[in-house]
Amino acid sequence: PPELSILSSCSPSQLEGLCSFLQLSTCPEPLLVRFCSWLLALSPDLSYTSAAVLAEQLFLRRVLSLTQPPSRHLMAALTSFCSKYSHPFCRVLVAAVLQEPGEGAEQTKLMCELVEECLEPHSVHLVLSQVLEVPLSEKVLPVLQAVLGRQEVLPPELLDLLVLTLCQQAPAFATSLGFAKLVTAVLTVYQSQVS
Repeated sequence: PPELSILSSCSPSQLEGLCSFLQLSTCPEPLLVRFCSWLLALSPDLSYTSAAVLAEQLFLRRVLSLTQPPSRHLMAALTSFCSKYSHPFCRVLVAAVLQEPGEGAEQTKLMCELVEECLEPHSVHLVLSQVLEVPLSEKVLPVLQAVLGRQEVLPPELLDLLVLTLCQQAPAFATSLGFAKLVTAVLTVYQSQVS
């Protein structure tokens, strides 16, 4: 709809107010899918800041409250949004999921699925750098595994940080099968760069 062009001209605070007025954070998921498909058609594209505000308003509450796998509608909306605005999406959502206390099993599975199937290589690098900013835990090991499963060429400084983090954390994960798999994956995928 032509009315959506207003999204490109709003300031971040206006956009938050508009999302609140439209109750986008709680709209039914089929409508969320339709709204995200409209976002893809917007021209010009949303600014980084506007996309980050929308990522937070549309998805943050829904993702953090997951207690079972996301519905196909929510997955479709997430995939659609990520296809165009994966960088602001990762900045907002991945950071929030990583900082959320507790196990967050469904959130971790969702992050893995997005990394494996939806994100562009530069966004996969961003996810890796975000994961390496928080203390390693069993919760984040599957996300790291998903990143390595993509077999992306990593910038040398990011690979160095990954290897250094694994070396420093090894004593704390002496009995962790997930950690052992992760180290094996690093040595397999990046064997020519890891001495």
